[in-house]
Amino acid sequence: MSTTPPPQALTPPTADERADDDGAFGWLRVLGPRGRRAFAGAFGGYALDSYDYFTLPLSMVALAAYFGLDSGQTGLFTTVTLVVSAIGGALAGVLADRIGRVKALMITVITYAVFTVACGFAPNYETLLVFRALQGLGFGGEWAVGAILVAEYASAKHRGRTLGAIQSSWAVGWALAAIMYTVVFSFADDDLAWRVMFWTGALPALLVIWMRRRVHDAPEAVAVRERSTDKGNFAAIFKPGLLRTTIFAGLLSTGVQGGYYTLATWVPTYLKTERELSVVGTGGYLTILISGAFLGYLTGGYLTDRLGRRRNIWLFALLSAVCILAYANIPSGANTMLLILGFPLGFCMSAIFSGFGSYLSELYPTAVRGTGQGFTYNTGRAVGAVFPTTVGFLADSWGVGGALVFGAIGYGIAALALLGLPETRGKELA
Repeated sequence: MSTTPPPQALTPPTADERADDDGAFGWLRVLGPRGRRAFAGAFGGYALDSYDYFTLPLSMVALAAYFGLDSGQTGLFTTVTLVVSAIGGALAGVLADRIGRVKALMITVITYAVFTVACGFAPNYETLLVFRALQGLGFGGEWAVGAILVAEYASAKHRGRTLGAIQSSWAVGWALAAIMYTVVFSFADDDLAWRVMFWTGALPALLVIWMRRRVHDAPEAVAVRERSTDKGNFAAIFKPGLLRTTIFAGLLSTGVQGGYYTLATWVPTYLKTERELSVVGTGGYLTILISGAFLGYLTGGYLTDRLGRRRNIWLFALLSAVCILAYANIPSGANTMLLILGFPLGFCMSAIFSGFGSYLSELYPTAVRGTGQGFTYNTGRAVGAVFPTTVGFLADSWGVGGALVFGAIGYGIAALALLGLPETRGKELA
C-alpha cells in the first residue's frame, strides 16, 4: 500500500498578488522574482530547442542533394528524431520528479546542443541519422520539464497564458533558425552551409551556465514532491485513477503533434521544390508563417484561460485542419495567396499548442507530474512521427503539397481524444 500523503494544493497567490494580476502582463508580475527567472530559463531553453530542431528541416534540400537521398529517407530523419525524443522525454519526466525540474532541464538542453553540433560533422547519411536520433533525447525532454517548472510558479487564473507565452518561444527559435538559414545559405555553398547550420546549435550551452546559478524549482512543489513515495514512477500513471487520463492525453498529443510536425517538416521543402521559391523567397514566406505562429501561441494562451482547455483545443483543431487543406490546394502560380494564407496556418497550428503546458500539468498530481506529462506528450510525439514519414513516401506520387493534407487527420484524432478528458481550467496544482 502506498504511504503517499494526501495531495495538498500548492500555495495560491496572496491577496496582494491577486490585486496585482490585472493588465496585459499581470500573469508575469504574479510569478515573483524566482518565478520570472524560471520563466526566462524555460523560455530560452524552448526557443533554442526549436532553433536546433529546425536546423534539419531548413537544410533538408541541401542534405538530400549532398547525400543523394529520396523523400522517404529525408522523412526518416524527422521520424527518428521524434521517436527517440519520446524516450528522452519520458526519461526527462522521471528525472524531473526525482532530481528536480531545473537539473533535468539543464540535462536536456546540454544533450540536444551537443548532438546538434555533432550532426554538422557527420560524414555520411547513416552517421547523421544516428546523431539526429541522439539529439532527440534532449529535444524530447525540454518542453515538458520547462512547462512543469513554470506551471508550478503560475497562478491558476493565468496558467494558460503563462504557459502559452512559454510556448511562443518555439516561434522565436524557429524565426532565429529561418534568419540564420537565409544568411548562411546566401553566403556559403550548400555543401558547407548545412554543416554550419548544425554547428550554430552550440548556442544553448550559454543558457545552461546562467540557469545553473539563477533558476530554482518552486519551493512548494519541492516539498510536496519530496513527501511522496510514488515520485518518478511510470507505474503510478497507469494506476486506475490515472490510467484513463494517460491513454487519452497520449492520443491528444499524437493528433496535435502529427499534424504539426507534418507541416514543420515539409513546408520548407514544399516552398522550394513545388513552388520554386529561392532561398530568400522561402525565408520570406516562412517569416509570415512564423509571425502567425508567434501570435497564435500568445492568443491561444489567452483563450485557453477564457474558453477553457478543451474548447480551445477543439476550436483550433478544426481551424488547423481547414487551413492545411486550403494551403495544400492553392493553384500553381498563386504565390500571393500562398503568402497570405501562411499567416492563419501558422496561427492556428500554434494556438492549439498553447493550452498543452497548462492542461497536461493540471491532469497529474505533483509527485508524478513530470512522469505523466513527459510520457504522454512524448508518446504522442513518437506516434505522431509516423505522419511526416508517411508524407515523405507519399510525396513521390502525390507531390509534397498533396501529401500535406495527411496532417489534417491528426487534428481529427486530437478532437476525438478530448472526449475522454476533463476540463481543468482554474484548477490549483496538488
